Amino acid sequence: MPLLSDTMTEGKIISWNKKVGDKVKADDVLADVETDKATMEVNGYVDGTLLYIGVPAGEAAKINQIIAIVGKEGEDYKSLLDGDKNAAKPVAVPKAAVADKPATETPQPKTENVQAQTQKVSLPAGAKEIRMPLLSDTMTEGKIVSWNKKLGDFVKADDVLADVETDKATMEVVGYEEGTLLYVGVEAGKAAKINEIIAIVGKAGTDVSAYVAAEKAGGNTAAASTPVAESETAASQSNANAAAPAEEPTASSNGRVKASPLAKKLAADKGIDISKVNGSGDGGRVTKKDVDSYIPIAATAAEVSKTTTAVENPVGGSVKPFTTSSGEGHTDVPLTQMRKVIARRLGESMFSAPHFYLTMEINMDNAMAARVQLNELSPVKISFNDFVIKAVALSLRQHPNVNSSWMTDFIRLNHHIHIGSAVATPEGLIVPVIRFADQKTLSQIAAEAKELYGKAKDKKLQPQEFSGNTFTISNLGMMDIEEFTAIINPPDSAILAVGRIKETVVKKGDGFGVSNLMKLTLSCDHRTVDGAVGAAFLQTLKKYLENPVTMLL
Repeated sequence: MPLLSDTMTEGKIISWNKKVGDKVKADDVLADVETDKATMEVNGYVDGTLLYIGVPAGEAAKINQIIAIVGKEGEDYKSLLDGDKNAAKPVAVPKAAVADKPATETPQPKTENVQAQTQKVSLPAGAKEIRMPLLSDTMTEGKIVSWNKKLGDFVKADDVLADVETDKATMEVVGYEEGTLLYVGVEAGKAAKINEIIAIVGKAGTDVSAYVAAEKAGGNTAAASTPVAESETAASQSNANAAAPAEEPTASSNGRVKASPLAKKLAADKGIDISKVNGSGDGGRVTKKDVDSYIPIAATAAEVSKTTTAVENPVGGSVKPFTTSSGEGHTDVPLTQMRKVIARRLGESMFSAPHFYLTMEINMDNAMAARVQLNELSPVKISFNDFVIKAVALSLRQHPNVNSSWMTDFIRLNHHIHIGSAVATPEGLIVPVIRFADQKTLSQIAAEAKELYGKAKDKKLQPQEFSGNTFTISNLGMMDIEEFTAIINPPDSAILAVGRIKETVVKKGDGFGVSNLMKLTLSCDHRTVDGAVGAAFLQTLKKYLENPVTMLL
């Protein structure tokens, strides 16, 4: 069972698209699997015969549990199941698949390669492996910024081995072991997955090469090598596409292009319109090989020449053809760990949580006057954002349903109030968290916020300083943004978008005057917060901000 989402622990087999004894191609969809996020397709990734189904439709399988085995027809696969404690009893091969085969024709299993791949090599005595630690709750990999030790150096238990860039900050990785640095698994500038070996420490002269080789072999067992036949097929397909006189849409079902998930992703990465790719799979299904071998039809010489032909001037003469002073170009910017997580988490939030938005206008005249008076007494300068943090925290105390989290099977009402305040950095947004904000004074909030914002911009935040939020505030008022909507920051149920304070002419008594107005927009997850609940929260927030003295009571 593959890991189909970052939070997945098991997958439920909705249906099998192949049965035992069927021929399977590398891009065939073996089964439909329901994860904690969505129902997804699982591919076989290898050519062969489906020998074994370990999990019947309707039941769930843990991550890495064997759900199927594909190999040569008649091959003995039972040795592969010895190491899988969760393996179910095999689904019997239909009689029709074996009835015509004499017992003497059953080939002997080839287990040498299997044993070589699955054989475990123990770490030499005294040697200790150091794996990439989980440095944040959303981290999937860490980039080695620099190594502070080199091979052969003696390492103490509290020495900092390396600086690692996560999705949140650059942090130090301590070895926690004493000895000589025997192995460095990831070069500076490259990333390592969580729990991947990045170093080995032990007694000087200890040979760890066999252990490292076994570790790498074990990590590669999931990747299937491409047979020669596949490359030949790809070559022939490439020739077929090159010779095609026109691009025909791929066969589709109910208006949807039939393609494997891998093919769709590959086409998107290459900027290819997958509907133009001819599918070689079952029923015209587009496979990875089809995308790899796809060659778009080039523009004709006549079309190209049109762009360089001088344009006739109706007044007389002609317009000189356009010539650019510089050619086309682009810059590919590698994704930082922070940007990867922002893309993944906010994408999941936007498309999984049903957002709705509530906007309210706040009169900030009293808040502006109160701020002047408070800053004359406060040991640290209080900002309008500090006012908003305090007011939001007090409002959440009265509206606990907004201070909640969607947990799939239940709604969690948080008794504590931890306010996340989004900060822009060159790599992207990060959300430092002010804990127990409802219990702190404005001066305490202002001092803590200033310290956290400074750490965030220097990428020195610790995990406990950017995790655990129950509500988030995003303020773009200082960038002259009047009004905007924000995407909910999981696992929060809501986020508040704060615009700038704007002088506006309003009716006052029998005449008109100028007031300082600020727009707030609340984004709500409709699974946990209904419209009336969100509106009531904003009304309470409005009272606190328009009468700031009430926050001091």
